[in-house]
Amino acid sequence: MSETKLPRPTDAELSILRVLWERGDSTVREVHEVLNRHVDGTGYTTVLKMMQIMTDKGLVERDESQRAHVYRARATEQRTQRQLVADLVERAFGGSTAKLAMQALSSRKTSPEELAELRRMLDAMDGGDE
Repeated sequence: MSETKLPRPTDAELSILRVLWERGDSTVREVHEVLNRHVDGTGYTTVLKMMQIMTDKGLVERDESQRAHVYRARATEQRTQRQLVADLVERAFGGSTAKLAMQALSSRKTSPEELAELRRMLDAMDGGDE
């Protein structure tokens, strides 16, 4: 997979991508079934159309070798998250990751486990424990 920048997915597209990341390669019917466990009233044809649009945009790839086409996410969840965060940092925080982190930490309660993980990450980035 090349490192070319993929288009920013919409919220609906992210919902579909989450299903593909969790399940792996899936048909439209399989994605539709998972989405309908969480969102009421998402029609099959709506999911089909969204996945066709996502194929055109390059967010997913379609295997047409079988009767039921199989779709897969073109980028990993981590790569997509990194790209979305980088875009958010530039657009909303003027390129400052510190401002993003401070805003994220002040916007909701952070568990002790999450704080410990953040400390480990910061220590690793800073060259280790002192």
